[in-house]
Amino acid sequence: MRFDIITIFPHIFDSYFNESIIKRAKEKKMVDIRIHNLRDYSRDKHHKVDDKPYGGGAGMVMQVEPIVRAVEAIVKRQVTRDKGQVKIVLFSAKGKPFNQKMAYDWSKKKKNIIFITGRYEGIDERVITVLRVLGFTIQEVSIGPYITTDGDVAAMVVVSALTRLTPNVINWNSLEDESFLRKVLSREVRSGQLEYPHYTRPEVFVWPSAKRKGKGKEFRVPKVLLSGDHKKIKQWRGRHWK
Repeated sequence: MRFDIITIFPHIFDSYFNESIIKRAKEKKMVDIRIHNLRDYSRDKHHKVDDKPYGGGAGMVMQVEPIVRAVEAIVKRQVTRDKGQVKIVLFSAKGKPFNQKMAYDWSKKKKNIIFITGRYEGIDERVITVLRVLGFTIQEVSIGPYITTDGDVAAMVVVSALTRLTPNVINWNSLEDESFLRKVLSREVRSGQLEYPHYTRPEVFVWPSAKRKGKGKEFRVPKVLLSGDHKKIKQWRGRHWK
């Protein structure tokens, strides 16, 4: 997959995208992540990309023209210019909550996703209207019921979720994991929970402060996980899926 991120702080992504799994995925060319400075697409001599909101109110609003120009320039530089293969994601507090099912669907159906990250009070609403008129698929997305200082951190979250679903980025056990993922997605709709409890060594953990208080409490790994019975372990995980 290819990810294009439009931002006014392009270097904010340097650390996160150059570590661990995402770094390896980039090096092996499993994903292509490109960062675009929105100010490069401003016609203003000072590279201004925001202005005061009509109707009054605090803060500034990001302008239409630089964003639309950035999107069109990105698409023109791509090998494939099929707008049907491009999805535009605009991060917004009023957007649809991002979830694992969306990540799975996008990873299967889209080759290129362009992320528009906002700042200040938000983005001029006409960005959505104009891009749709130009034939693009655009969706407003939120990463949670809260407001962050910017959309850059949201872009990192979504790129991370999509990258791990890219073939060979993580060592999946093919059909078994594919089946497991489908079950996860069906459960997610009902519960919103995507994980069961995990444990590792030591088998018994005693917190020193508990001893000093005379409790000597032991925290043990559930016996079923030590049994080696994979069928029972699978059943236990299913029951403890929160």
